[in-house]
This record gives sequence, structure tokens and C-alpha cells, in this order.
Amino acid sequence: MVLRFEHVSFRYSGISDWGLQEVDFTVHPGEMVLVTGASGSGKSTLCRAAIGLIPHFYPGSWEGRVCVDGLDTRDHPVHELFGHVGLAFQNPDAQIFNQTVEAELAYGLESLGLASDEIERRLSWVSDVVELGPLMHRAPYSLSGGEKQRVILGAILALKPRVVLLDEPFTHLDPGGAERLRMLLRSIRSEGIALIIAEHRLHEAVADVDRLIVLNEGKVVADGPPRRVWAEDLSPFGLNLPPLVRFFREQGWKERPLTLGEATAVLKDKFYKGELSRFALSEGLAPKSVGSSRGLTNSPQNDSSPMIEVEGLDFGYDGKTVLQGVNVTLNRGECVALVGRNGSGKTTLVKHFNRLLKPTRGLIKILGQEVRTKPLAELSRHVGFAWQNPNDQLFQANVRDEVLTGPRALHAYDRDWCDRLIERFGLEPLLDRSPFQLSEGQKKRVAFATALAVRPELVVLDEPTAGQDEPFRQELAVLMKELRAEGRTVVVVTHDLEFAAQHADRWVVLAEGRVAADGSPNTVMADARVLAASGLRPTQSFQLSEALERLGKEFRLETTAP
Repeated sequence: MVLRFEHVSFRYSGISDWGLQEVDFTVHPGEMVLVTGASGSGKSTLCRAAIGLIPHFYPGSWEGRVCVDGLDTRDHPVHELFGHVGLAFQNPDAQIFNQTVEAELAYGLESLGLASDEIERRLSWVSDVVELGPLMHRAPYSLSGGEKQRVILGAILALKPRVVLLDEPFTHLDPGGAERLRMLLRSIRSEGIALIIAEHRLHEAVADVDRLIVLNEGKVVADGPPRRVWAEDLSPFGLNLPPLVRFFREQGWKERPLTLGEATAVLKDKFYKGELSRFALSEGLAPKSVGSSRGLTNSPQNDSSPMIEVEGLDFGYDGKTVLQGVNVTLNRGECVALVGRNGSGKTTLVKHFNRLLKPTRGLIKILGQEVRTKPLAELSRHVGFAWQNPNDQLFQANVRDEVLTGPRALHAYDRDWCDRLIERFGLEPLLDRSPFQLSEGQKKRVAFATALAVRPELVVLDEPTAGQDEPFRQELAVLMKELRAEGRTVVVVTHDLEFAAQHADRWVVLAEGRVAADGSPNTVMADARVLAASGLRPTQSFQLSEALERLGKEFRLETTAP
């Protein structure tokens, strides 16, 4: 046993609801545990309690006991625990503060007073494990989100802890980065280190874990091997179930495959046992959660008049080229997803839409007029942003002022509209709280409301589903549909390809600062050349749909063979 929660309950000071209620579980060496639940279910609170931040840094009412590697967290301050347990926060910028990657990795080791030769040995080991060799002399702030995450993991692993916790580690990673993280976690696990992953994007990690723990209102409502947990009724808990699990549930089948290979094997077996008809497969089976791979997943809602036109855009900084010859037009009423690997230029591109950045070459037009001729205040009326890291745009003392500052400053305050936004994003209980005291998911919701408060014609959402549960994802999809029906254009910058495939008409794919593809999600995912160039991979839903079509073709051939 390396981590033990014994009937732990905790309530933050000034908050009436319990963050954790009677939480009781044990984690053993080398075990990998996935913790999930709706936003506010207690995942981050559990992580804080596991490393001693609760009760030492977060005041509140505490009951029960947490033991890490035999140490009671109530009796040992955080600095005595960090050689035993480490936590990679959801926002890596909150943990990075040294001038180089090497200094970041060495900081904790030096704090422990280790000998210089031992520090060198650990630095060499950890730089190999998390593949940081080429980055050791780089400034952490200059790294991509995935690279920063590896730095944080390296700094934690260098301390040789028995337990490592990761809060939403897949949120900001492209498909290639997500696969590298999975390989890294397997490597860490092989060292006998226990891993606890708090995550909404369950399909990213569930095939690798030993256990799945589901939290709801601070309580453990399910705990066991993933297949056993999937067999339970999880509908009340706001989970973003993997597409494979959703599909098999829709069909009323008891099997719960964790990988596409398992799913395909089950489908073949069902056919040969007579549980799945040739006719169903020949028609592609067209499950609701998968959709068809034979065309657009969404019908365009636009009127074909341009909202944003980007022509020959080049941009770079510090001698580094970031965007090269970008040409793209976004029309009124469209939903367009900007996708591509980390560092491909997605966020840099959208920052040109309201002159946060000025192009080295080329021009941008909004509603037919060049952006560079527009005052920033006027552009703010047309373009609303919700950034990837909400901390970058929050600045007011309370949530109410945060949402209403823009409309009031721009003389665009519509009380009914703002009240609807506050209700839609569940902000009523938070209006008098400081936005900086909220969870990352709650901060994101405040940022959404702020971006929409002036009713802009163009709405840019950077990683909108990060840290969000399934009910919010569904609510966001409804909101996007309503915005489009009003003729507004929605741009989603995202690594959440499942969401992008369901709700965007087009994917504009960036690779190394260039537009590698511009087309429907299914067209892009069917193009192996584009996927290889951009570091993307087909969604699980798309792969399942393709597998169903292949099986249908096989069975049609079988039934027509002489």
C-alpha cells in the first residue's frame, strides 16, 4: 500500500457543500488508477488531499485520514511529503518557475540536500525517461504545453516518489502527444510507481488502467476494473464515455471493449453466432454515437458570406517562422475547427483576428474590412475570445464584474442576454466569488460567458472542452448551434477531435505553420497523407464506423460468393 484514504471528508472554508464525502480506497505499488466524474465532483480536491495541500494549504473542515507511503498527511507538512508523492497540475504553468529545464528538474533535488553526484545521476535518468535531453537548456516558458507537462513529470520523478498524480494530463495534448504520454506512463508504472490520473477524456487512458474510480458530489460511487464499472448505470454522473462504450450501450450489448481491436473481434463473433445480421452490417449499422463516414457530420448553417478572410498571412518572432502563406476564409454561420499538433500555429493564427498580433506579411479582413484599419475597441465588439488558459484573461475581483466588464465598457450591455449566459454556464452560485478561487473548469465557464457577453459575430473558443464534463459539452454544443442559427461564426481551436468531428462543418488543419487541409472532418480523417503531416489520428468514432463498413463489405462478399 502506497496511498490510503480512510473515510475522508473535506469542506473548503466558506463553502457549504462537501468537496469529499467518506472517501475510502487504497492504491498499491505499480497500480494505475483512473479517477473521473463530473466537474465539481471532487477530483482535484482528492489530488490536493493526496499530496498534503489539504489540510495544510487549503483551510476547511476535515475528517478521516490520508496516508502516503506510511506517512499521515496531517502530521507531515507538504515539503516532507514531496519525496513520496507528486502531483502534476492541470495547468503546467502553475508549477514552472525556473529559468531552464535543467534547473527545474534539479530544484527539488537540491531542496532535499542530495549530493551533487546523486543529483547528476537522477537528472540523467529522468531526462532519458521523459525524453528531455534536447530541452535541458531551454527556457520552460518557451516550450509547448506537452513539453511543459513532460518537464513537470520529470521534476516529480526525479524525487523518486512512490505515487504520482496527474490532473487532466491529456487535456492540452495533440494525438501524438497523447500517445507519447501513454507510453511514458507505462514506463513510469514499470518502475513500481503508482499512478493516479484524474481525467474527463476517458478514452485516452482507460485501456491502460487497472481501476476506474467514479466520483459524484465528493463520493466514490463506483470503483473497480473498467469493464465492471462500465456495466453499471453511470448515466447520472455526467461522464464522457468512450465512443466504443457508448456504441455498445446503444446496441444493448453487454460487452464493454476498451480498444477498437476488441470491438471488431466482438462484432465478428456476434455475426458468426447469429446475434448480428448480415443486413445490419451491410447497411453500416450507423450507430448514433458514431455517425456515418460517408459525408459531412454536420449540415452547414452558413450563408456563404465571409466573416473572416485571411490572405497570404506570414508571421514569426525571435527569428522563428510560425505561420507561412496562410489562406483561409470563414463564413457567417459556420463552425470551423482549427486542428493540428502542438506548436502548429493554431492559437497564433486566431490572435490575428483582433490585432493581438500583427502579420509580417498578408492581411486579414473581418466583414470585408481590413483588421488593421479597425480600432481595438471596435474589433472587440465583433470578435470574442475564450482562451485556452482562462487565467490569462481573468482580472476582476468577482465573477459578476468579470462577465459584465466588457459589455459595460463597450456600451453593449444587454441585461437579458447576460442573465441568460450566467444561467447557461451555471455561474449564479459563483457571482460573488473571486474567479481566481474557482476550479479550472469553472474558470473556463466564466471565460466563455465573458467572451459572449458583448454578442460578437465571431466567437473563438480555444480548447473549450478542456476540463469539462459531458453535460457541459452537450450544453456547449447546443449554444454553438444557436449562435450559428443567428448567423454568428464559431471557431474552435482544439485537440478534442471527437467533439470537433461531431460539431464542426470544416476542419482547417495546420502543420508547421501552413494549411495542410481544409475540408469536412471525415474527408480529413480519411486522408492518411494529411494525418501523417499534421500529427492527427482518426477519432475512435470514425475508426469504429470504418470498421463497421469493412465488416459490411466482407459479409456482402461472403453472401454473394458462389
